[in-house]
Amino acid sequence: MLNRHTVSAFALWLLFIAVHLALGLLNLQGPGNPFGDVTIVYAGWAQQAYASGIVVGVDMPWVYPLLAIVPILASVTFGIGHIGATWLALVMLLNLVALGFLTRWGRSRAGVIIGWWWLVFLLALGPIALGRVDAVTVAVALVGVRLLSRYPRAAGIVLACATWIKVWPAALLLAAFITLRHRWAIAIAAAGTTATVVVFALLAGSGMNIFSFVSEQTGRGIQIESPVAAFWLWQAVAGVPNTFIYYDASILTFQVTGAGVQLAAALMTPLLGVVILVIAVLGVRATRAGSSTLGVLSMLSLALVTALIVVNKVGSPQFVGWLAVPIVLGLLTARAEGSLRFRMPAVLALIIAALTQLVYPYFYDQLLAADPIMVAILTVRNALLLALLVWAIVQLVRLGSRSSASGEHTPQPFFSTPYSPPLERLTAKESA
Repeated sequence: MLNRHTVSAFALWLLFIAVHLALGLLNLQGPGNPFGDVTIVYAGWAQQAYASGIVVGVDMPWVYPLLAIVPILASVTFGIGHIGATWLALVMLLNLVALGFLTRWGRSRAGVIIGWWWLVFLLALGPIALGRVDAVTVAVALVGVRLLSRYPRAAGIVLACATWIKVWPAALLLAAFITLRHRWAIAIAAAGTTATVVVFALLAGSGMNIFSFVSEQTGRGIQIESPVAAFWLWQAVAGVPNTFIYYDASILTFQVTGAGVQLAAALMTPLLGVVILVIAVLGVRATRAGSSTLGVLSMLSLALVTALIVVNKVGSPQFVGWLAVPIVLGLLTARAEGSLRFRMPAVLALIIAALTQLVYPYFYDQLLAADPIMVAILTVRNALLLALLVWAIVQLVRLGSRSSASGEHTPQPFFSTPYSPPLERLTAKESA
């Protein structure tokens, strides 16, 4: 007779596939054209590569790191006309693999429970959860963090590959390097993967185009969905002269213009660097204080990834999908340690995802018209993202002070390789 866990795992897999089919249908036939990047932009890049041999990131500058071209080229395996269906099938396959790693292919009770949360998160975020290259990085990064405890070198390779598709998984590598005892194994594997990508690109004749994604991002203006854009969006609502939303054809996105926009855009990248540095220092402090290894890893990952969303002049709706990885990691850690710590951010992420779907794709046209209701919804969404970042930072501060003050743990040097009870306990539970 089947037990409750087996039934739950089987139901999760079936509904996971059903949700992907439903979200795929919304991408292909739903309102708001949420799939335009795949069927128009990605298709254009792929067609250019196959027809003329000009590969973005190699033969010309590109907004993405080089390995992003791999899923894009793979999506036209059955022809440009089938790029939409092929892309959706590819993302579903990658997510199923990630779900397999998360649940230990159905054997992990904790993984199955957290898999249900990820399923709801995908539903809350809507079609955009599948319709961008970010979906590929989320699946790959989930596999990477699941490998951290047992296979650090493999995790370093996987997370480095994810970073060369979209930069944000570098935050997970940084968090792992700061907290885990196998930090150098992870770092060397990631560095070797990066060197391999760069060498092959240079041999292909890329020149400095291999690093063009850095300059392409830093030169952008302020996208309307970013938190910092609220200052000008509300001015646009109020009818302030020379403040409005416009379409930047060079980078294919909507941005704001108005007094002070250029200065703010120039300051956002260095500000993001400062925030990342401060969070990293807090992570080092918590690690040296002897706090739970996985507790610091999950909280530091959440803080770094959320910072990349909040302190960013680019605010694309698919960025919210990144939150799935640190929250899954945090929920796994919380269950291993018997803690309820990550329930609040897990619920908050679902609300953020639902508000994001409401804005994009369904009522995006109203946002472009500076409709006050849609601007208010977007502002609330961004305020919740800021609240999530503040919560994670406060928790990091507490992890860096409470443990050493209470004497519960022995302080550890940052570059030591200490025995990590929480890490070993998680491994033992997952093997059960």
